[in-house]
Amino acid sequence: MSKKLEGKVAVITGGNSGMGLATAKRFVAEGAQVVITGRRQAELDAAIKEIGKNATGVRGDVANLADIDHLYEVVRQKHGHVDIVFANAGVGELVPLAQITEAHFDKLFNINVKGLVFTVQKALPLLRDGGSIILNASIASIRGMEAFSVYSATKAAVRSFARTWTSDLKARKIRVNAISPGPIDTPILDGLGKSKEEVDAVKAGMAAAVPLGRIGEADEIAKVALFLASDDSSFVTGIELFVDGGMAQV
Repeated sequence: MSKKLEGKVAVITGGNSGMGLATAKRFVAEGAQVVITGRRQAELDAAIKEIGKNATGVRGDVANLADIDHLYEVVRQKHGHVDIVFANAGVGELVPLAQITEAHFDKLFNINVKGLVFTVQKALPLLRDGGSIILNASIASIRGMEAFSVYSATKAAVRSFARTWTSDLKARKIRVNAISPGPIDTPILDGLGKSKEEVDAVKAGMAAAVPLGRIGEADEIAKVALFLASDDSSFVTGIELFVDGGMAQV
């Protein structure tokens, strides 16, 4: 039985933990060569060791355009082309409207929006016609969640990019789709509280709001990313695929 991504080259930003790491592992298992990024070298090294084979780590911050240039120079030298881009790197912070600072705003927009735009744009010279671009959005883009306004706005932008870039890249048959996760058990959730008790309370509250009664696992996002990366979704482009246990659907 042939593997779904045999011979493909995939770039995954924020691939050193959480959904990005789970996706990297699943892509490699399906035959891909994977290049992942992360801001912390130690975590990146650990992720490469965990993936085990056919993976390269490039340290970098997507908010820094020179780091993105370096990423694609490594990809060009090692592989010569890209078939799949999973623009996954992102951050979230709970800040009520009255407490939003310029630093908070700039941090989230620089990573979640600017970083994502240039991760995709700078891939284009290497991206093969017929390739797949996957953007990691969030159900926050359509939910009015308290104290999440800047993060939610960044993810609404990501959803919009999937539509406009589908039109921009249609002549090259490059598909662009967004995944919108609900609450997923990743390190990003651990930053939503100041103590383990606070984090556990946040997670319990989220699970209670999910019709399936639980928080999702990172590999459940990876399986959907695999679908959008592979020929299984050959007639799918411009969509937002919710992977949220029904949280934003009912």
